[in-house]
Amino acid sequence: MDWDATRALFELSEGVIYLDGNSLGPMPKAARAAMARVQDEWSQQLIRGWNRCGWMAQPAALGDRIGRLIGAPPGTTVIGDTLSVKVHQALAAALALRPGRRVILSDTGNFPSDLYMAEGLIEALGQGHELRLAEPEGVAEAIEAAGDDLAVLMLTEVDYRTGRRHDMPKLTAQAHAAGALAIWDLAHSAGALPVDVAGGGADFAVGCTYKYLNAGPGAPAFIHARPDLVDEVSPALSGWLGHAAPFAFEQGYRPGAGIERMRVGTPPVLQMAALGAALDIWDTVGMDALRARSIALCDRFIAGVEASCPALTLASPREGARRGSQVSFRHPEGYAVMQALIARGVIGDFRAPDILRFGFTPLYTSEGDVDGAVRHLAEILRTGEWDTPEHRARAAVT
Repeated sequence: MDWDATRALFELSEGVIYLDGNSLGPMPKAARAAMARVQDEWSQQLIRGWNRCGWMAQPAALGDRIGRLIGAPPGTTVIGDTLSVKVHQALAAALALRPGRRVILSDTGNFPSDLYMAEGLIEALGQGHELRLAEPEGVAEAIEAAGDDLAVLMLTEVDYRTGRRHDMPKLTAQAHAAGALAIWDLAHSAGALPVDVAGGGADFAVGCTYKYLNAGPGAPAFIHARPDLVDEVSPALSGWLGHAAPFAFEQGYRPGAGIERMRVGTPPVLQMAALGAALDIWDTVGMDALRARSIALCDRFIAGVEASCPALTLASPREGARRGSQVSFRHPEGYAVMQALIARGVIGDFRAPDILRFGFTPLYTSEGDVDGAVRHLAEILRTGEWDTPEHRARAAVT
C-alpha cells in the first residue's frame, strides 16, 4: 500500500498530529463533493430523489461495502440509526430467540452505552433478566458459570479504553456451546483491523461509521445478522422501513425479508454521501496490510513513550495481536496532560479515570506523526507544562 497516497485523500490541518481517529475520523476530501452532489439532488429532485437518485437503496448498498471490511457475506449488513439503537435491536432480538434464559453477560470493559441499553431493555421487558459483568480476562469462566441461564453474550471486540482485544471466534463458540447467542460491537474494530464475523460465528454485529471508517460526526451505525438466523428475528423496534412493504402503509407490521427487517427510520441521506466517499477509500485498502502497519505504528509509539516518558504506565496489551489500533497510557493527571498535548496540536483523548488514549490509523498516520507525538509528550511531562488551571478545567467532551 502507498500510505502517503491514502493520507493525501484526507483533510488534515497543517501542524496538527491527529491521533483521535478512534473517536472521530478526519474528513475525506471527496466528502465535500459527495455531499454537494446530494445537496444538488435534493434541491433539484426534491422528493423524487428517493427514486431517481437511489436514496432508499443506499442503506443496503453501503451495508454490503462495510460487510467486506467485517467479513460479512453480501446482504447481511445494513446501515441506519445510531449505534445505541442497533445494540438495542440486536439484544432485544437475541433475547426473544432465547426465551426462558435470563442472563446477559458482558464485561467491565464494555462501552457504557451498550450496558445502559441492556439495563433499559431489562427494565422495559420486566421478565427478570439479569446483566452480569465479568472482568475482561474472566469472560470464558463467566460463560461457563452462567450455564443454561445464559441467553446472550454481548461484548465489544476492542476495549474502548485500553485497546484490549477479545478472541471473537473462541468466545462465540463457547457461548454457542452453552446454547446462547453472541452479539459483537465492532465500534473499535471496523476499519481498525481485519474482522471476520462469518468465520467467527457472530450472531449479530453492530458498529459505528464515524471512527475508523471516517464518515463524519453523527454518521449512521450498521448492523449485521447471521443469514441463517435473521428470518427468525422479530424486531422489537418495528420501524416502518423495516416493514415488508413500507409504502403499502398497512395498519399492522410485517417484517421485511432478511436484514431489511433491521431497518428502522428514514435513511440520513446527506450523511450517507459522506460515508460513501469514505468507503471509496476503503475499497482500495487491503486489511492485512493495514493491520501490519497499524501494529508497527503502535509498537513504535510504545517504544518511544517508554524510553522518554517514565511517568506513564502502559494500559494496553504489549503484544500487537492482543490489541486493536490504539495505545493507552495511564497517568494520575491524564486529563491535564492530554489537554496540554492538544494545545500543542497533538490530538488524542482522555478516558476516565486516568487514561491517555491514542488512535493509530494507517490511512493517514505516519511515522513522523508518531515520533512528533512522543517528542511533545516527553517535553510536556519533563517541564510540567500540563500543570495549569487551564489544562485541568474539564470540558463537556473529553
